[in-house]
Amino acid sequence: MNRRSFIEDSLQALAQTALAMGQAIAGTPPAPGGQESRRIPNVPVVTHQNQPARFYDDLIKGKHVLINFMYASCPDSCPLQTANLALVQKALAPRVGKDIFMYSITLDPRHDTPAVLKAYSERFNIGPGWSFLSGTEQDMELIRRRLGFVDPNPVVDKDKASHIGVVLYGNDQLDRWAGCPAMSRAMDIAEYVQWMDDNREKLRKWDGISRPAKPLPLA
Repeated sequence: MNRRSFIEDSLQALAQTALAMGQAIAGTPPAPGGQESRRIPNVPVVTHQNQPARFYDDLIKGKHVLINFMYASCPDSCPLQTANLALVQKALAPRVGKDIFMYSITLDPRHDTPAVLKAYSERFNIGPGWSFLSGTEQDMELIRRRLGFVDPNPVVDKDKASHIGVVLYGNDQLDRWAGCPAMSRAMDIAEYVQWMDDNREKLRKWDGISRPAKPLPLA
């Protein structure tokens, strides 16, 4: 699959699932008193560094994040997305790991142990601030559905090889969320991510890349 067709498919998937993602992220009000958001599961996960965490409390709560789904044995789309998001990480340096955090969540937790995900991350020279997450099949499926990464066609939705090529990004503290195709230009995604806060740093200048159009909001 080439980059153009991948983006076209991702745009179609984004249009089809924007409503589902918007309902999942913005449709349920946060619990009162600043408690855990009821819309984002607080299930246990483990990182590719074999560090246990609670998905909401430890990784999302009050943070500025970028999230996508993948699996290590994916033959085509996942490596392309990961390589592109590695460029996003570089574009957002040195914020990643400090006030922006990236998470890639496996669609194949039975196979994708922390060791497998660690080896996968090393293939792409992933730096600090980007965690690859696994857990039980039930918990990973709950996260996927609650975040809205669901294809409206149930047959397609069951096929992880046809998973939605979209990244979700947002600022939990400000309750701002949006999404875009994972194969958008890296600098565009970096710009979108920074629209989620009020103190955008000046991005590095990359020749030949114009200012992106505003992404599709999910709230």
